[in-house]
Amino acid sequence: MPRPCEVQIARLERELKRGPPAHGWADRRWTLLWIKTLIGRPFHVSCMVEGTFGGC
Repeated sequence: MPRPCEVQIARLERELKRGPPAHGWADRRWTLLWIKTLIGRPFHVSCMVEGTFGGC
């Protein structure tokens, strides 16, 4: 799988900074599953939860 470009990384960083409530989750703490979902939605990629921490 190709690595994300700088523009994609910047977009993901912005979305992470908005926090989980901005994406429909009640808790203010990110989980790996939520981060995986956040990566998959705009970038149309799928990765395992284990890969979310180290890169998809």
